[in-house]
Amino acid sequence: GRHEVWSWKTASKESLCLMWQKVKVQLMLSMSFLTAVLWYCRRLYSFLAQLLKRWSNYLQSKLIRNLSVLPEVDLLGYSAREWKGETKQAKQMREAYEELFRSCHIKYLRQVKRDNYSVVRAVLFQIFSQGIPFPSWMKERDILKLPEKLLYSQGCNWIQQYSFGPERYTGPNAFGKLRKCMEALKTNWAEISATRDHEGRGNLCNTVFSDESKEYKLYEAIKFIMLYEVVEAYEQIKSREEPVHNLFSLLFARDSSSDPLSFMMNHLNSIGDSICLDQVELFLLGYLLQVKIRVYRLHRFNTEEFQVSYPNEYRREWNEVSLLTEDDRYYHIPLFRT
Repeated sequence: GRHEVWSWKTASKESLCLMWQKVKVQLMLSMSFLTAVLWYCRRLYSFLAQLLKRWSNYLQSKLIRNLSVLPEVDLLGYSAREWKGETKQAKQMREAYEELFRSCHIKYLRQVKRDNYSVVRAVLFQIFSQGIPFPSWMKERDILKLPEKLLYSQGCNWIQQYSFGPERYTGPNAFGKLRKCMEALKTNWAEISATRDHEGRGNLCNTVFSDESKEYKLYEAIKFIMLYEVVEAYEQIKSREEPVHNLFSLLFARDSSSDPLSFMMNHLNSIGDSICLDQVELFLLGYLLQVKIRVYRLHRFNTEEFQVSYPNEYRREWNEVSLLTEDDRYYHIPLFRT
Protein backbone atom coordinates (compact mmCIF):
# COMPACT_ATOMS: atom_id res chain seq x y z
CA GLY A 1 0.00 0.00 0.00
CA ARG A 2 2.84 2.38 0.90
CA HIS A 3 4.60 1.56 -2.37
CA GLU A 4 1.45 2.41 -4.34
CA VAL A 5 1.04 5.73 -2.50
CA TRP A 6 4.68 6.61 -3.14
CA SER A 7 4.37 5.69 -6.83
CA TRP A 8 1.22 7.85 -7.11
CA LYS A 9 2.95 10.81 -5.47
CA THR A 10 6.00 10.41 -7.68
CA ALA A 11 3.90 10.19 -10.84
CA SER A 12 1.90 13.27 -9.82
CA LYS A 13 5.05 15.20 -9.04
CA GLU A 14 6.64 14.25 -12.36
CA SER A 15 3.43 15.22 -14.18
CA LEU A 16 3.39 18.59 -12.46
CA CYS A 17 7.06 19.13 -13.31
CA LEU A 18 6.46 18.30 -16.95
CA MET A 19 3.44 20.60 -17.01
CA TRP A 20 5.41 23.39 -15.35
CA GLN A 21 8.23 22.99 -17.88
CA LYS A 22 5.76 23.39 -20.71
CA VAL A 23 4.06 26.36 -19.04
CA LYS A 24 7.45 27.88 -18.24
CA VAL A 25 8.52 27.61 -21.87
CA GLN A 26 5.24 29.21 -22.98
CA LEU A 27 5.62 31.99 -20.39
CA MET A 28 9.17 32.66 -21.46
CA LEU A 29 8.12 32.78 -25.11
CA SER A 30 5.22 35.10 -24.23
CA MET A 31 7.46 37.36 -22.14
CA SER A 32 10.01 37.49 -24.94
CA PHE A 33 7.26 38.33 -27.41
CA LEU A 34 5.83 41.07 -25.15
CA THR A 35 9.32 42.49 -24.57
CA ALA A 36 9.90 42.58 -28.33
CA VAL A 37 6.52 44.24 -28.90
CA LEU A 38 7.16 46.84 -26.19
CA TRP A 39 10.63 47.55 -27.59
CA TYR A 40 9.17 47.90 -31.07
CA CYS A 41 6.35 50.17 -29.83
CA ARG A 42 8.84 52.32 -27.94
CA ARG A 43 11.02 52.66 -31.03
CA LEU A 44 7.95 53.41 -33.14
CA TYR A 45 6.74 56.00 -30.63
CA SER A 46 10.19 57.62 -30.56
CA PHE A 47 10.30 57.66 -34.36
CA LEU A 48 6.81 59.15 -34.66
CA ALA A 49 7.59 61.74 -31.97
CA GLN A 50 10.74 62.82 -33.81
CA LEU A 51 8.84 62.89 -37.11
CA LEU A 52 6.06 64.97 -35.58
CA LYS A 53 8.58 67.35 -34.01
CA ARG A 54 10.40 67.81 -37.31
CA TRP A 55 7.14 68.37 -39.15
CA SER A 56 5.98 70.84 -36.49
CA ASN A 57 9.29 72.73 -36.69
CA TYR A 58 9.05 72.77 -40.48
CA LEU A 59 5.51 74.14 -40.42
CA GLN A 60 6.44 76.68 -37.75
CA SER A 61 9.50 77.88 -39.65
CA LYS A 62 7.47 78.08 -42.85
CA LEU A 63 4.72 79.97 -41.04
CA ILE A 64 7.20 82.42 -39.49
CA ARG A 65 8.84 82.89 -42.90
CA ASN A 66 5.46 83.75 -44.41
CA LEU A 67 4.22 85.89 -41.52
CA SER A 68 3.83 89.53 -42.45
CA VAL A 69 3.79 90.46 -38.73
CA LEU A 70 6.73 88.79 -36.97
CA PRO A 71 6.89 87.65 -33.31
CA GLU A 72 7.99 90.23 -30.75
CA VAL A 73 11.63 91.19 -30.34
CA ASP A 74 13.46 93.26 -27.73
CA LEU A 75 13.13 96.97 -28.54
CA LEU A 76 16.63 98.11 -27.58
CA GLY A 77 18.20 95.02 -29.15
CA TYR A 78 16.40 95.84 -32.40
CA SER A 79 17.58 99.46 -32.19
CA ALA A 80 21.19 98.41 -31.65
CA ARG A 81 21.11 96.06 -34.64
CA GLU A 82 19.36 98.43 -37.02
CA TRP A 83 21.15 101.67 -36.11
CA LYS A 84 24.83 100.89 -35.73
CA GLY A 85 27.52 103.49 -36.18
CA GLU A 86 28.05 107.03 -34.99
CA THR A 87 26.29 109.05 -37.66
CA LYS A 88 23.93 111.81 -36.51
CA GLN A 89 20.88 109.88 -37.73
CA ALA A 90 21.95 106.62 -36.03
CA LYS A 91 22.54 108.39 -32.71
CA GLN A 92 19.18 110.18 -32.93
CA MET A 93 17.33 106.95 -33.68
CA ARG A 94 18.97 105.12 -30.76
CA GLU A 95 18.06 108.02 -28.48
CA ALA A 96 14.47 107.90 -29.73
CA TYR A 97 14.25 104.16 -29.05
CA GLU A 98 15.72 104.67 -25.56
CA GLU A 99 13.08 107.34 -24.89
CA LEU A 100 10.34 104.91 -25.90
CA PHE A 101 11.83 102.28 -23.58
CA ARG A 102 12.32 104.62 -20.64
CA SER A 103 9.33 106.98 -20.74
CA CYS A 104 6.67 105.17 -22.75
CA HIS A 105 7.22 101.68 -21.26
CA ILE A 106 7.63 100.16 -24.73
CA LYS A 107 9.87 97.12 -24.23
CA TYR A 108 9.25 95.10 -27.40
CA LEU A 109 8.10 95.51 -30.97
CA ARG A 110 6.67 93.37 -33.74
CA GLN A 111 8.18 93.98 -37.15
CA VAL A 112 5.69 94.46 -39.97
CA LYS A 113 6.39 93.54 -43.57
CA ARG A 114 7.88 96.49 -45.44
CA ASP A 115 5.51 97.09 -48.31
CA ASN A 116 2.93 99.71 -49.17
CA TYR A 117 0.23 97.98 -47.12
CA SER A 118 2.40 98.38 -44.01
CA VAL A 119 0.25 100.84 -42.07
CA VAL A 120 -3.10 99.19 -42.92
CA ARG A 121 -1.60 95.80 -41.95
CA ALA A 122 -0.27 97.10 -38.62
CA VAL A 123 -3.61 98.68 -37.69
CA LEU A 124 -5.77 95.74 -38.77
CA PHE A 125 -3.49 93.22 -37.06
CA GLN A 126 -3.91 95.02 -33.74
CA ILE A 127 -7.68 95.28 -34.18
CA PHE A 128 -7.84 91.53 -34.76
CA SER A 129 -5.32 90.52 -32.07
CA GLN A 130 -7.06 92.69 -29.45
CA GLY A 131 -10.48 91.29 -30.39
CA ILE A 132 -11.86 94.76 -31.16
CA PRO A 133 -15.41 94.40 -32.55
CA PHE A 134 -16.87 96.00 -35.66
CA PRO A 135 -17.30 99.79 -35.53
CA SER A 136 -20.83 100.80 -34.57
CA TRP A 137 -21.70 101.96 -38.08
CA MET A 138 -20.66 98.58 -39.54
CA LYS A 139 -23.02 96.82 -37.15
CA GLU A 140 -25.89 98.91 -38.48
CA ARG A 141 -25.15 98.32 -42.17
CA ASP A 142 -24.31 95.27 -44.23
CA ILE A 143 -20.89 96.13 -45.62
CA LEU A 144 -21.30 93.42 -48.27
CA LYS A 145 -23.82 95.70 -50.01
CA LEU A 146 -21.55 98.76 -50.15
CA PRO A 147 -20.07 98.02 -53.63
CA GLU A 148 -23.57 97.41 -55.00
CA LYS A 149 -24.90 100.58 -53.41
CA LEU A 150 -22.05 102.69 -54.74
CA LEU A 151 -22.32 101.29 -58.26
CA TYR A 152 -26.09 101.14 -58.71
CA SER A 153 -27.76 103.42 -56.15
CA GLN A 154 -25.27 106.27 -56.43
CA GLY A 155 -24.31 105.74 -60.05
CA CYS A 156 -20.56 105.62 -59.51
CA ASN A 157 -19.77 103.43 -62.50
CA TRP A 158 -16.24 104.87 -62.47
CA ILE A 159 -15.35 102.35 -59.74
CA GLN A 160 -14.57 100.02 -62.66
CA GLN A 161 -11.27 101.92 -62.71
CA TYR A 162 -10.49 100.76 -59.17
CA SER A 163 -7.02 99.17 -58.82
CA PHE A 164 -6.23 96.38 -56.35
CA GLY A 165 -2.80 97.40 -55.07
CA PRO A 166 0.03 95.57 -56.86
CA GLU A 167 -2.61 93.87 -59.01
CA ARG A 168 -3.45 96.95 -61.04
CA TYR A 169 -6.68 95.51 -62.36
CA THR A 170 -9.48 97.61 -63.80
CA GLY A 171 -12.59 96.72 -65.71
CA PRO A 172 -16.14 95.38 -65.33
CA ASN A 173 -15.04 92.62 -62.91
CA ALA A 174 -13.98 95.18 -60.31
CA PHE A 175 -17.43 94.96 -58.68
CA GLY A 176 -17.20 91.18 -58.19
CA LYS A 177 -13.65 91.41 -56.84
CA LEU A 178 -14.68 94.14 -54.39
CA ARG A 179 -17.55 91.99 -53.19
CA LYS A 180 -15.15 89.12 -52.42
CA CYS A 181 -12.86 91.51 -50.55
CA MET A 182 -15.74 92.73 -48.40
CA GLU A 183 -16.79 89.12 -47.68
CA ALA A 184 -13.24 88.26 -46.59
CA LEU A 185 -13.09 91.25 -44.24
CA LYS A 186 -16.48 90.61 -42.67
CA THR A 187 -15.92 86.85 -42.23
CA ASN A 188 -12.43 87.08 -40.72
CA TRP A 189 -13.24 90.05 -38.49
CA ALA A 190 -16.38 88.36 -37.13
CA GLU A 191 -14.58 85.06 -36.46
CA ILE A 192 -11.56 86.58 -34.74
CA SER A 193 -13.48 89.10 -32.62
CA ALA A 194 -15.78 86.28 -31.44
CA THR A 195 -12.75 84.31 -30.17
CA ARG A 196 -12.43 85.25 -26.51
CA ASP A 197 -9.09 83.73 -25.49
CA HIS A 198 -5.95 85.61 -26.50
CA GLU A 199 -4.07 82.51 -27.66
CA GLY A 200 -6.90 81.49 -29.97
CA ARG A 201 -7.01 84.93 -31.55
CA GLY A 202 -3.24 84.82 -31.97
CA ASN A 203 -3.44 81.54 -33.85
CA LEU A 204 -6.17 82.87 -36.14
CA CYS A 205 -4.14 86.03 -36.77
CA ASN A 206 -1.09 83.96 -37.69
CA THR A 207 -3.21 82.04 -40.18
CA VAL A 208 -4.60 85.21 -41.77
CA PHE A 209 -1.35 87.17 -41.81
CA SER A 210 0.65 84.36 -43.40
CA ASP A 211 -1.63 84.11 -46.44
CA GLU A 212 -0.75 86.90 -48.87
CA SER A 213 -3.84 86.57 -51.07
CA LYS A 214 -6.16 86.62 -48.05
CA GLU A 215 -4.34 89.60 -46.56
CA TYR A 216 -4.63 91.67 -49.72
CA LYS A 217 -8.39 91.14 -49.83
CA LEU A 218 -8.67 92.60 -46.32
CA TYR A 219 -6.62 95.67 -47.19
CA GLU A 220 -8.52 96.29 -50.40
CA ALA A 221 -11.78 96.06 -48.44
CA ILE A 222 -10.49 98.72 -46.04
CA LYS A 223 -9.48 100.90 -48.99
CA PHE A 224 -12.92 100.54 -50.55
CA ILE A 225 -14.65 101.46 -47.28
CA MET A 226 -12.52 104.61 -47.24
CA LEU A 227 -13.69 105.38 -50.80
CA TYR A 228 -17.32 104.70 -49.91
CA GLU A 229 -17.22 107.09 -46.96
CA VAL A 230 -15.55 109.76 -49.07
CA VAL A 231 -18.39 109.47 -51.62
CA GLU A 232 -20.96 109.72 -48.81
CA ALA A 233 -19.30 112.83 -47.37
CA TYR A 234 -19.01 114.43 -50.81
CA GLU A 235 -22.73 113.93 -51.45
CA GLN A 236 -23.57 115.42 -48.05
CA ILE A 237 -21.43 118.46 -48.75
CA LYS A 238 -23.09 119.00 -52.14
CA SER A 239 -26.62 118.59 -50.78
CA ARG A 240 -25.80 120.42 -47.53
CA GLU A 241 -27.92 117.89 -45.67
CA GLU A 242 -25.75 117.69 -42.57
CA PRO A 243 -22.27 118.77 -41.51
CA VAL A 244 -19.41 116.35 -42.14
CA HIS A 245 -16.26 115.72 -40.15
CA ASN A 246 -13.60 118.37 -40.78
CA LEU A 247 -11.17 115.71 -42.05
CA PHE A 248 -13.27 115.47 -45.23
CA SER A 249 -12.93 119.21 -45.77
CA LEU A 250 -9.18 118.77 -45.39
CA LEU A 251 -9.20 115.86 -47.83
CA PHE A 252 -11.22 117.69 -50.51
CA ALA A 253 -9.05 120.80 -50.11
CA ARG A 254 -6.17 118.95 -51.78
CA ASP A 255 -5.87 119.50 -55.52
CA SER A 256 -5.22 115.78 -55.95
CA SER A 257 -8.45 114.71 -54.17
CA SER A 258 -11.01 117.44 -54.80
CA ASP A 259 -13.71 114.80 -55.46
CA PRO A 260 -14.12 111.03 -54.90
CA LEU A 261 -12.93 110.08 -58.40
CA SER A 262 -9.68 112.04 -58.11
CA PHE A 263 -9.21 110.66 -54.58
CA MET A 264 -9.46 107.12 -55.95
CA MET A 265 -7.32 107.70 -59.04
CA ASN A 266 -4.56 109.76 -57.39
CA HIS A 267 -4.40 108.14 -53.96
CA LEU A 268 -6.33 104.93 -53.25
CA ASN A 269 -5.38 103.13 -56.44
CA SER A 270 -1.67 103.46 -55.63
CA ILE A 271 -1.93 102.34 -52.00
CA GLY A 272 -0.42 98.89 -51.74
CA ASP A 273 1.35 99.34 -55.05
CA SER A 274 3.60 102.41 -55.10
CA ILE A 275 2.59 104.50 -52.07
CA CYS A 276 1.48 104.09 -48.47
CA LEU A 277 -1.17 106.09 -46.60
CA ASP A 278 -0.34 109.72 -45.92
CA GLN A 279 -1.47 111.60 -42.82
CA VAL A 280 -4.88 112.62 -44.21
CA GLU A 281 -5.66 108.99 -45.04
CA LEU A 282 -4.52 107.98 -41.54
CA PHE A 283 -7.08 110.40 -40.09
CA LEU A 284 -9.71 108.80 -42.32
CA LEU A 285 -8.63 105.26 -41.38
CA GLY A 286 -8.91 105.90 -37.64
CA TYR A 287 -12.25 107.68 -38.09
CA LEU A 288 -13.81 104.85 -40.13
CA LEU A 289 -12.53 102.00 -37.93
CA GLN A 290 -13.35 103.99 -34.79
CA VAL A 291 -9.93 103.51 -33.23
CA LYS A 292 -7.44 106.02 -31.92
CA ILE A 293 -4.20 105.45 -33.83
CA ARG A 294 -1.24 106.62 -31.75
CA VAL A 295 1.92 106.95 -33.82
CA TYR A 296 5.46 107.30 -32.50
CA ARG A 297 7.43 109.08 -35.24
CA LEU A 298 11.08 108.47 -34.42
CA HIS A 299 12.43 110.77 -37.12
CA ARG A 300 10.54 113.60 -35.34
CA PHE A 301 12.25 112.92 -32.00
CA ASN A 302 12.54 116.00 -29.74
CA THR A 303 9.71 117.78 -31.58
CA GLU A 304 5.98 118.15 -30.91
CA GLU A 305 5.33 115.69 -33.72
CA PHE A 306 7.13 112.81 -31.99
CA GLN A 307 3.77 111.47 -30.75
CA VAL A 308 0.64 112.10 -32.81
CA SER A 309 -2.87 110.65 -32.84
CA TYR A 310 -5.13 109.95 -35.81
CA PRO A 311 -7.74 111.30 -35.67
CA ASN A 312 -6.92 114.01 -33.15
CA GLU A 313 -10.62 114.16 -32.20
CA TYR A 314 -11.91 110.80 -31.01
CA ARG A 315 -14.48 109.38 -28.62
CA ARG A 316 -13.47 108.10 -25.22
CA GLU A 317 -14.93 104.63 -25.86
CA TRP A 318 -12.76 104.04 -28.91
CA ASN A 319 -10.01 101.48 -28.56
CA GLU A 320 -6.39 102.49 -29.13
CA VAL A 321 -3.78 100.94 -31.40
CA SER A 322 -0.16 102.05 -31.59
CA LEU A 323 2.32 102.34 -34.44
CA LEU A 324 6.01 103.04 -34.58
CA THR A 325 7.63 104.52 -37.68
CA GLU A 326 11.10 105.73 -38.59
CA ASP A 327 10.13 107.43 -41.85
CA ASP A 328 6.30 107.81 -42.12
CA ARG A 329 6.24 105.02 -44.68
CA TYR A 330 6.95 101.70 -43.00
CA TYR A 331 5.40 100.91 -39.63
CA HIS A 332 5.97 98.47 -36.78
CA ILE A 333 3.87 97.56 -33.74
CA PRO A 334 5.20 98.68 -30.33
CA LEU A 335 4.38 96.52 -27.31
CA PHE A 336 3.98 97.98 -23.85
CA ARG A 337 5.16 96.45 -20.58
CA THR A 338 4.79 98.15 -17.19
